[in-house]
Amino acid sequence: MEPVKMESVQNELNRLANQEVYIHLETTNGAYASHHDESFFSSGAYIRNAKLTYTLGKITGPNPYRVGLKLDIGWVYAEGITHFEVDDKGRLLLAGHDFQGKLAVALEISQTPFE
Repeated sequence: MEPVKMESVQNELNRLANQEVYIHLETTNGAYASHHDESFFSSGAYIRNAKLTYTLGKITGPNPYRVGLKLDIGWVYAEGITHFEVDDKGRLLLAGHDFQGKLAVALEISQTPFE
């Protein structure tokens, strides 16, 4: 993955708009390591292979970025995006890493289900 280039990410969001796509959206604030400190409240969210069609995809903000997908009845968005890549399957992979380099958020968009 490389640091976000807003124009590149926006072009990919435009390419995948107005068609059925699958998304993977995950957040964590340390849920995988909470056993090291019982006083730490961990939370997260996870959804994989949700099929949707978005009419508008938008990346905004200074680094870290927010990426939103406008649906007919609402929005899906991820905040804290710092890195991206388009893999060899044409999937747009977006990630946000904290100051220690740990994954905090991921939003991935694909024309085929994630395995």
